[in-house]
Amino acid sequence: MGRVTERRRTIRIRDGVVTTRPDTLVAEEPLEIRLNGRPLAITMRTPGDDFALAAGFLVSEGVIGAGSEVRSIVYCAGATAEGVNTYNVVDVQLAPGVVVPDITLERNVYTTSSCGLCGKASLDAVRTTTRHPVADSPPVRVTPALLATLPDRLREAQRVFDRTGGLHAAALFSQEGDLLDVREDVGRHNAVDKLVGRALTDGRLPLSRAILLVSGRASFELAQKAVMAGIPVLASVSAPSALAVDLAAESGLTLVGFLRGPSMNVYAGDHRIALEAPGQD
Repeated sequence: MGRVTERRRTIRIRDGVVTTRPDTLVAEEPLEIRLNGRPLAITMRTPGDDFALAAGFLVSEGVIGAGSEVRSIVYCAGATAEGVNTYNVVDVQLAPGVVVPDITLERNVYTTSSCGLCGKASLDAVRTTTRHPVADSPPVRVTPALLATLPDRLREAQRVFDRTGGLHAAALFSQEGDLLDVREDVGRHNAVDKLVGRALTDGRLPLSRAILLVSGRASFELAQKAVMAGIPVLASVSAPSALAVDLAAESGLTLVGFLRGPSMNVYAGDHRIALEAPGQD
């Protein structure tokens, strides 16, 4: 297993004073995901929770939707010509009877730490039909006051960020505001996949009563991952993209952006936000 952090020599300049010291940096390594022994995708990630990451990625790609559809997830021994296990290649074996999708160049994906859709061969491959439509009944209801507390609670749970300052995070909260799970990664899309993959293996999909909070912006990709897991509420501390708002409106997802203390913007699904009185603009 690769290290989550690494040490590197750095020159620090502070108010004209130059010193030399080691610095703790977040690790970034490639992970190849194989499906029934065949290469499917390569993602740049922070080592750790690799099996959950692979499972969550397959959920977001529409390949699987339940833990019973996975027979095993293992690191591939002999991943190099010398037979060394690098712990950077995982193979997901589907359960008997589970249909294996056609793995073509249109499906093969290379994902960077900043973009989880890089390498998609066509726009048709971007949108994926969910196995878990957003269907919280009765609808999840959250107050702005509760949402306002979540970013600080996410930040408090970021253990590796405290050492490196270079990781994104994603967290799941209950509608009452209880922290259910939190994952960190150099890529925010990987952090979400790790959450979803863990929920899959624990038999908790769909996450129909959960709130997903992500550091950074809410891209189309993150909105889609929320929808694929059946999550009804996605909140981010930064801006959403226009396409993310469109997807949220189409799928029934509640999308909150610029969540910073008591200030926030609700872009879609406002029926889940318990407002005392609607504001007028």
